[in-house]
Amino acid sequence: MTKTESCDSVWDAIADPPGQAANLRVRAELMRQIRAFVKKQGWTQVEAAHHSGVTHPRINGLLRGRVSRFSLDALVNIATALGCRVRVGLEAA
Repeated sequence: MTKTESCDSVWDAIADPPGQAANLRVRAELMRQIRAFVKKQGWTQVEAAHHSGVTHPRINGLLRGRVSRFSLDALVNIATALGCRVRVGLEAA
């Protein structure tokens, strides 16, 4: 008989320890918000790359959700370069 384990999120399922899962969740959410901001501005990938100070291939990876290619620091720097304010919050687990 196979034991089935459930997780609260896909990040909890693929990352261990919990801190790594939390880091993946935050990075994915920040990427989602950057993608939404770029879309709202109506920018092409080339324009978004110019505004964020990164290369076109780099912004392409971000907009395609390549989470493993971006550190939290890099995403904060990109968001800031785009003129966004990044806020952090904590809540009890």
